[in-house]
Amino acid sequence: QVQLVESGGGLVQAGGSLRLSCAASGRTFSTYAMGWFRQAPGKERELIASISWTGTSTYYADSVKGRFTISRQYAKNTVYLQMNSLKPEDTAVYYCAADPNVGGVVTTSSEYDYWGQGTQVTVSS
Repeated sequence: QVQLVESGGGLVQAGGSLRLSCAASGRTFSTYAMGWFRQAPGKERELIASISWTGTSTYYADSVKGRFTISRQYAKNTVYLQMNSLKPEDTAVYYCAADPNVGGVVTTSSEYDYWGQGTQVTVSS
């Protein structure tokens, strides 16, 4: 069983930055592909970033490419999402997810087996 706990959300002005963290339990965290998703009110959940188990491959949705960076720190069993140049349209609940079955980046939400509880990010204009 894997437990994921997100933190780092909050209220920020447009143009500002936040760093989200996702702390994972489980000894095999280092072999999981990880992803960050977000869901805004009235919208479907969308994948915004994914990172391979090696950390060498990443994927970004077009909406965040060049502004967000996903990374992982094995010693702390943690995945990060650095968010810069935030826009009001980035306002959403952000979730991290883990896929223990695939080593590369995973772009299909149904492939992820474990999910965190989410953290709210609100960007004011």
